[in-house]
Amino acid sequence: MSIRVESDKDTGVALVTLDRPAKHNAIDLETAAELGAVWRAFRHDESVRAAVVTGAGGKAFCTGIDRSAEVPQPPSPYSLDDPLLTIGPKANDLWKPVIAAVEGMACGGAFYLLGESDFVIASHEATFFDPHTTYGMVSAYESVFMAQRMPAGEVARTALMGTAERLTARRAYEIGLVSELTEPGGAAAAALRAAAVVASHPTKAVQGTVRAVWSATEASRLQALAHAPHLVALGNVPPQRQSELFTSGRGRGGFRLR
Repeated sequence: MSIRVESDKDTGVALVTLDRPAKHNAIDLETAAELGAVWRAFRHDESVRAAVVTGAGGKAFCTGIDRSAEVPQPPSPYSLDDPLLTIGPKANDLWKPVIAAVEGMACGGAFYLLGESDFVIASHEATFFDPHTTYGMVSAYESVFMAQRMPAGEVARTALMGTAERLTARRAYEIGLVSELTEPGGAAAAALRAAAVVASHPTKAVQGTVRAVWSATEASRLQALAHAPHLVALGNVPPQRQSELFTSGRGRGGFRLR
């Protein structure tokens, strides 16, 4: 199992941990399926009233899709199968509050999880970046999710700069992506404390509030996501070229923090 779930019956809070530290908690097909199953199980578990999602090891929250994972694609240019579209709580119809606790790197496909969390807590050492353009890929889904949490100009800069620049936790806090900063190693504990407070409130009121906040941006998000498969199909360089760019070390040499 690449997902670890720990539940506290007293507080009503579950801690969901991506447990692939050797892979910087990158998500393969098995992990994606496990995440979806966890969120769906929480829908029916009345002992869980709030959840925290984090990554094991301290070096990374999540680094997106595991590049060693083979994702079969249909031959039609009008179709695109993306396993990360089903890893978030909202995609699995879970309206219990979920808080993301970020230590280390959060990049690329991690934005699917951050985008479907209700708010984000991060340590001072956390960094956020989107490597897609560096490796010849369109940042479509990731940019749409981040556009719900950050000003459009910040989303554009993060996506277009690729691996050349990382958004610091401080800057992420200033622009509203992160709601609280902690000392290194303290993000999960802070998120669990916040989740316990939320879980102590009447459940129906909490879930209704989560749904109301999500509804405020859901229509525009769905419209934008409808364009994503075509943008990816048109803009991505061929997979072989992506692999060449990745294995050549492009973008790994140096980056600046912002």
